[in-house]
Amino acid sequence: MPHIKNALLRYRIIDKCLKNAQRPYPTKEDLRFACEESLYGSTLGEHICDSTIEKDMYAMRMEMDAPIKYSKRYGGYYYSDENFSINEIPLSEDDIQSIKFAASTLAQFKDAEIFEQFGFALDKIIDRVSTVEDTKKPQVENKVQFETGLRNAGSDYLSPLLSAIENKKVVYFSYESFVSGEKKPRKVTPLLLKEYRNRWYAITFDMVKSTIITYALDRISDFETSEEDGAVPLNFNPDIYFKHAVGITANENDRPVNITFKATNVAAKYIDSQPLHASQEKLKEGKKRTVFNLFANVSEELIRELLSYADAVEVIAPDSLREEMKNRLREAYGRYAD
Repeated sequence: MPHIKNALLRYRIIDKCLKNAQRPYPTKEDLRFACEESLYGSTLGEHICDSTIEKDMYAMRMEMDAPIKYSKRYGGYYYSDENFSINEIPLSEDDIQSIKFAASTLAQFKDAEIFEQFGFALDKIIDRVSTVEDTKKPQVENKVQFETGLRNAGSDYLSPLLSAIENKKVVYFSYESFVSGEKKPRKVTPLLLKEYRNRWYAITFDMVKSTIITYALDRISDFETSEEDGAVPLNFNPDIYFKHAVGITANENDRPVNITFKATNVAAKYIDSQPLHASQEKLKEGKKRTVFNLFANVSEELIRELLSYADAVEVIAPDSLREEMKNRLREAYGRYAD
């Protein structure tokens, strides 16, 4: 996605250069210079090369019908149609539906404080798109229902937490334990905001425990921001930190293991269509059961996912996870036994 986004940004910069009447016929070097200066604040060619600009102009010609020509007389590029601009390209029906679908998705978050600043822009997009189609047609929300959380507790903290992450500042709050119900004070440096199952979490560096800890926003209270400079672990990388995680639970000291399980062929179709983890692979497909393997951390979320299939799944390895599954299923059976 970043590569696509950067390309689109370069297209706009190239478009602006080709329409600049004050500096007509820019060379390939001029275009590279403008793109690198605008995107990276540098002109040394460390990020963008001439071949990238050539590919960009080719893509603009093919995908946007941009009339880019080269003038041998002036030694530079220009639009053969001086009225052309990529900003004036009309939206197709597919484009309109895609925008409406995306806008409807974003509309779910309009009540959260951090997204309120986008509310006006979102309304403008919806209104603008609506003007190009028949107003009698049913709206997207009448055709698609999105999964939404019944509670939005903790969303008020998204904005100050994001600010603390950007500025590397310390925040204070009280945190309620699910087990004891007791509230304890916390002093942390927020590192990342992450959503899982319609609930927001803050991955933080706990200043007292000197380790990375995840806190659910709906269990936070007495929240305070500070001007204290926080401590950010130099080696913290969200993609690496959650690489072997299933769900929100992760620990820098966790060691992933090979997890093998069997599933009935009906359950296997669901598991295959919605993998438990990115590493999941199908080892063997039999007449009645399919064998899967994944390389991940054993976490509470993983156990609950496996338990959700009840008798349709059997864990083969590791032994510790197999025993945990047996114990939990035994306890569950005991609650229903007469």
